[in-house]
Amino acid sequence: MKTIEKSILINASKEKLWDVLTLDQYTRDWYSVFSPGSYAATDWKAGSKVLFLDQSNNGMAGKIAESIPGKSLVVEYTGVVYDGREDTDSAIAQQYKGGREIYRLSEQENGATRLDIRSDMDENMFEMMSDKWEKAFERLKALAEN
Repeated sequence: MKTIEKSILINASKEKLWDVLTLDQYTRDWYSVFSPGSYAATDWKAGSKVLFLDQSNNGMAGKIAESIPGKSLVVEYTGVVYDGREDTDSAIAQQYKGGREIYRLSEQENGATRLDIRSDMDENMFEMMSDKWEKAFERLKALAEN
């Protein structure tokens, strides 16, 4: 696995950015950059399960390893989802198991918020997903600043 690392400065409070990162009304918008119709099924609380699903009920399964509103969110992947069923044992599931997606928010002096992400990625998807993260950052910024 390789790790995508990106940062962006957003002219919004950390509370507003947290909402954009976790509320369904926003996540469906910026997740669409990765896969149209994508959404998260979770309550975003530490220890909770999270399913990232697309329109076909396929996606990723994980758990919320850390959730500190306005500060940090860590998702640890446990496997994949095919046709609504979680798979934690197959070879494909094992490729993603233990991978993490980390979001860190830090308030800046001018009232803006810096967002740092780290996302573990299969090497074969690294370039494509790195590009998609750039587009996702554009959507996150637009949503948080409006």
